[in-house]
Amino acid sequence: MIKSDYPSVLLIYTGGTIGMIENPETGALEAFNFDQLQENVPELKRFNYRISSYQFSPPIDSSDMEPALWAKLVKIIHYNYDNFDGFVILHGTDTMAYTASALSFMLENLSKPVILTGSQLPIGMLRTDGKENLITAIEIAAAKYPDGTAIVPEVCIFFENHLLRGNRTTKINAENFNAFRSYNYPALATAGIHIKYEYDRIRKADPSIPMHPHYVFDTNVIILTLFPGIQENIVRTVLNTPGLKAVALKTYGSGNAPQKPWFIRLLKEATQRGIVIVNISQCQTGMVEMARYETGLHLLDAGVISGYDSTAESVLTKLMFLLGHNMSPREIRNEMSRPIAGEFTRPEML
Repeated sequence: MIKSDYPSVLLIYTGGTIGMIENPETGALEAFNFDQLQENVPELKRFNYRISSYQFSPPIDSSDMEPALWAKLVKIIHYNYDNFDGFVILHGTDTMAYTASALSFMLENLSKPVILTGSQLPIGMLRTDGKENLITAIEIAAAKYPDGTAIVPEVCIFFENHLLRGNRTTKINAENFNAFRSYNYPALATAGIHIKYEYDRIRKADPSIPMHPHYVFDTNVIILTLFPGIQENIVRTVLNTPGLKAVALKTYGSGNAPQKPWFIRLLKEATQRGIVIVNISQCQTGMVEMARYETGLHLLDAGVISGYDSTAESVLTKLMFLLGHNMSPREIRNEMSRPIAGEFTRPEML
């Protein structure tokens, strides 16, 4: 008999590989009904937790994930926020880092765990990684200090024994179980025989401040990746796209870009029109430092701002989030230059 004061977790199944089982007759993968979750994962019965589930109907392939569905997730969490100690979102791996980044901005003053997980193999297959990911994610979502506050009051991704800050994470592997990596911020916890939490790396929350949900996004953004030989007409066309409001500019190394006059001119014209351009590196590890080389100084002069060590996923979703709040370009530049959910590290913070 589970007492009401036992830990409680809400499982939200959006779709993805983890919620698939193999049809014994056709061999095809099919989504199973999460009302039968304990039947497929009998290990859950050993938790003295109150575990409830909510299932998207129909389940969404993560390639079809979009801001309207992020808003749906926020509504589900907000509606159930006072009734559960933590939340586990089962999600396809392809866009999981985008969803985790978006939710980290949308769930302001979050003081409970929101853990995204999934699998590379369906939960109904013999060698699935889904069971371990699911079971450990639930345990982390329910973990509390003796005073009742959550150990991990963040939006995180748990995958292959590592708990990673959601807005620092990117998918790096489509084949192996270690599908995600956080290159510029260390893991918040590691699951072995025990779950070892790195308490100093976890954001602190004030449970006395109510969680404030946000639902608005503006998707008039784009990622522009530089490459040797990129043509002026291509860059001009991108920067003059009707309705465009913000650009994540993927540059070389520590934030370097061509010094061609036409390139700098196009960037400057775009920023003067109010388009916010954020410089992020094509390198997975390291930080944009535009004052380090002359090529970066030209970008600063053109009005481009630094994305520091942000992931592309977090820059893109943060821009959508800020644009959705009808902020001015100047306000957005200011907000992009300060971490609001632990999404990057400024050099002076190191």
